[in-house]
Amino acid sequence: MSSIRFTEDHEWLRLEDDGTVTIGITDYAQDQLGDIVYIELPNVGDMLSTGSEAAVIESVKAAGEIKTAIGGEVLAVNDALADKPEAVNLDPTDSGWFFKLAPDDVGELDQFMDEDTYQEFIKEL
Repeated sequence: MSSIRFTEDHEWLRLEDDGTVTIGITDYAQDQLGDIVYIELPNVGDMLSTGSEAAVIESVKAAGEIKTAIGGEVLAVNDALADKPEAVNLDPTDSGWFFKLAPDDVGELDQFMDEDTYQEFIKEL
């Protein structure tokens, strides 16, 4: 069964059964951004270090970069977002995922919030 964690930067990281990690932004983040109009994703094979720029996202309200919360090799990207970036608004934790990593250290996930803790965190914002 997969396990999902959340960062204070409103990314979600889902540990999959095969040991890979799928990454995207949370429902809270997409709601704050408004309608997403463009996403630039990393390339398959890119080696990302913790805190490095992994993606660029533009919405009707803002533009910014997404930094990866954990390091690893990019195994897959959600190519569908090139033509349908609005998928992130419609379903940020399923069809709106950004990329999949082979993590350098899967134990890094332990430092992030579980869903209940994240829900408490966003209530304070």
